[in-house]
This record gives sequence, C-alpha cells and structure tokens, in this order.
Amino acid sequence: MAPFEALKMARERALDLVEISPNAVPPVCKIQDYGKFLYEKDKSDRAARKKQKIITIKEVKFSVTVDEHDYQTKKNQAVRFLGEGDKVKASLRFKGRQMAHRDLGYKIINRLIVDIGDAGTVEFMPRMEGTTLHAILAPTKKAEPPAPKKPAAPPAAAGKPSAPPVPASEAKAEVAPPETVQA
Repeated sequence: MAPFEALKMARERALDLVEISPNAVPPVCKIQDYGKFLYEKDKSDRAARKKQKIITIKEVKFSVTVDEHDYQTKKNQAVRFLGEGDKVKASLRFKGRQMAHRDLGYKIINRLIVDIGDAGTVEFMPRMEGTTLHAILAPTKKAEPPAPKKPAAPPAAAGKPSAPPVPASEAKAEVAPPETVQA
C-alpha cells in the first residue's frame, strides 16, 4: 500500500502509522495508538525490572598477618553474605616486603575457600592484580525439592453403599517404586 493511503487510513481512524521494520523491503508499518503502545511497553519494562534480582558484591579484606580470631570473624561474615545471596570478594593486600611472600597470601585465601565449603562456590580463583590478591565467591544454587504428591481423595459416595472392609490377611501390600536420584 502506498504511504499516503496508509496515512489517510490512520487519520480516518484517529490512530498513528508506526513503522515497525524500516529495513525490510518494503518497510513494514502498523496502524495503532502510539501513546498506548508506549504506555504498555513502559508498564511491561517496569514489571520486568521488579522481578530482577540485583546481585551485590560484598568485600572481605584480609592481610598476610591476620590473627586467627580476625580470620574467623571475616570468614563468618563471608558465609553470612553468601547466605543472603550476595557475592563475596575476598581480597588480601600485600604491603612492602610482604610481596616476597605471596605464598602466605595464597594460603589464607585458599583456606577461606576450603572453610566456606558448601556455602559458596568459587567464581574466580585467587589471582594477583598489582599488590592485591583477590578471589570472588558466589552463593551456591539451592536445589529445590520436588513438590510433595497429594494423596488421592476417596471418591464421594453419592448414595452408594461403601464396600465392606477387606481383612488384613487378604489385602495386597502396595509397594512404592524406588525413587531415583539424579546428581
């Protein structure tokens, strides 16, 4: 259809002619209320943003000369942050001559990774950037248990007499199939 005819049809209906695909040959247009279209698009964008999970990175700083109690306190903070669903950046800064003993820093960060265990997974292994050694830990994804099966409701007796009870010696034992677990 010619563009002027499409514009004429849109004006007759008090709507707008909106170009949908300008790169197509011929270009694709649609007759619609453009204000309503923008409103609906904005509304769906807001709903999508509301459902997003914003992940924050919390930092836990160590030093090469960290004492045991300080280490335990910072490890517990990291576990708490991971439990809340935040990522944790464990960083260790070397000062002066400590750079000659980088292996001590790697031991502290690797010990933290081992001590955290199942609370988090390593996203970035420990690595040096300048005078700082850091690793990033992410919370573990929790496997959701399958929904429990609802027991079948007995059929409603609509004026029918119920069946007589079966003696225990004649009743068949029902055996549930074994559940398979996939890892």
